[in-house]
Amino acid sequence: MSYKPWRVCRFQLPGAALAAPALGVALLVGCSKPEPAPEPVRAVKLVTVGTSAYGTDLAFAGEVRPRIETRLGFRVAGKIVRRQAELGQTVRVGQVLAELDAQDLRLAADAARAQVAAATTNRDLASADLKRYQELRAQNFISGAELERRESSYKAAQAQLDQAQAQLSAQGNQAGYARLIADVAGVVTGIEAEPGQVVSAGQPVVRVAQSGVRDVVFAVPEDRVRAVKVGSPVQVRQWNSDTVLAGRIREVAASADAATRTFQVKVSLETASPPPLGTTVSVVPQSMSLAGAPVMKLPTSALKRDAAGTTSVWVLDEASMTVKSVPVVVATADGNDVVVASGVQPGTQVVAAGVHVLSPGQKVTVYQPRVGSGQADAPAAAASATR
Repeated sequence: MSYKPWRVCRFQLPGAALAAPALGVALLVGCSKPEPAPEPVRAVKLVTVGTSAYGTDLAFAGEVRPRIETRLGFRVAGKIVRRQAELGQTVRVGQVLAELDAQDLRLAADAARAQVAAATTNRDLASADLKRYQELRAQNFISGAELERRESSYKAAQAQLDQAQAQLSAQGNQAGYARLIADVAGVVTGIEAEPGQVVSAGQPVVRVAQSGVRDVVFAVPEDRVRAVKVGSPVQVRQWNSDTVLAGRIREVAASADAATRTFQVKVSLETASPPPLGTTVSVVPQSMSLAGAPVMKLPTSALKRDAAGTTSVWVLDEASMTVKSVPVVVATADGNDVVVASGVQPGTQVVAAGVHVLSPGQKVTVYQPRVGSGQADAPAAAASATR
């Protein structure tokens, strides 16, 4: 059986005509972009900025030291043969602390003594010659020039004798310097040389802390040294007891330590019985104390720091229910809170948690805990606050 082509085409054309519009609609639907989902409104916990009493004092670790510590050494070089001073020993003025081998010094003194004897003989001979020539000059047996030469010889001999005597005196002193004698009363705080060691003149051998007034020494960082004033009172607490001593700042270093970048501060203790040397104490300068003072505090979780190092908080705008970033200046810490020096005012509402997931102008809602919810709802609520 044969078919006519025009009959087949008659039935295919209407199908193609109907499929073309449907395909166009499908292509248009496939190319259109979906509408973006609205940004979720985050629930945040808020804290209202208020004033409260500062709870802790600003304390520094210090050490009790002598007001004056002398480093004693021999005035001549030599070998140490004996050391009488011991660490922690109390010494008095005139007490022998150490001795050098004085053999060479004694020999030098003997040589100086022999030079004095020789110079004395030369001076006596020159004196006798001068006397004879004076008699000859009186009888005109010699000229005046010859007498002047004899007078010059006598003066030179006398000068040599004076020099020899001075040298003998110096050598005698050198021999006496072989003994290290305490010229102050106090306590031996250090031994820097031992018997058998050869020391040079002036090299420290024994350290002696002079008896009397003692100081407390502590270090203050650069950002707080301006608050330390000479003459301001301080409280000194011993760590091994509850005793509190009074003192006053008497000296503040003019420059910072090259290694620690801190300033050394010395406190004069106002007590007749100061703590032992080397005692560790806690120093509370009254000029830097904030205990009991009204301050603005925020939880540490409310702070954020950007790439530039600026510390700020998220502040809620109640009219639009959006948040904005406000820089703050942190003065110090007080437990788990921070003391804010500036940036916010009392009554300001600040986001207390989830600060790292917020952005400027973002809409938020105040987190409300579910009334009567069990412990099972607590993790979900915390996740919603910090998301």
